[in-house]
Amino acid sequence: MIAVIRAQTRPFSPRSLAPLAFVAGLLALLALPAAAQQTSVPFGTETDSSAPIQVQSDTLSVSQEDGSAVFEGNVLVEQDSMRMEAARVQVIYDEDQSRIQRLEATGGVTLVSGEDAAEAERADYDVDDGNVVMSGDVLLVRGPSTIQAERMRINLDAGTALMEGRVRTFLTQDGN
Repeated sequence: MIAVIRAQTRPFSPRSLAPLAFVAGLLALLALPAAAQQTSVPFGTETDSSAPIQVQSDTLSVSQEDGSAVFEGNVLVEQDSMRMEAARVQVIYDEDQSRIQRLEATGGVTLVSGEDAAEAERADYDVDDGNVVMSGDVLLVRGPSTIQAERMRINLDAGTALMEGRVRTFLTQDGN
């Protein structure tokens, strides 16, 4: 003998979806911090990363062994429309020491391009691809607005930046 059991059905009610909507909303809120971990922004003006680089500092020490130069004390690096200031900048040359491969700036780094300025603890500039990675309490000032993040990746040739890691934004509107 086979027993047939019939499930009791209820008429459809939008209220029956309320628990599902609540759970879906909660999952969406939990996903927001992950989605808010990076923000793309314009940065400064386009800079020609193949332009000559000028460096000024209080002291300079050069190592023939590893092909590096260390500038210390009130270091100012200028290239096209970009200006970078730091306490210390190490210049690393390519293998045949004919051109600069990258710059590593530390100690209160400030990078200015056009009307935009950024501050961080460190900046690594890959001259070949025109990219600067600023890290450590990054603060970007764009007019009256500011953006804070853990890291900022700048493409100098394109004049763009990507803010990463707990991005916080303070926007002002209409001069307020």
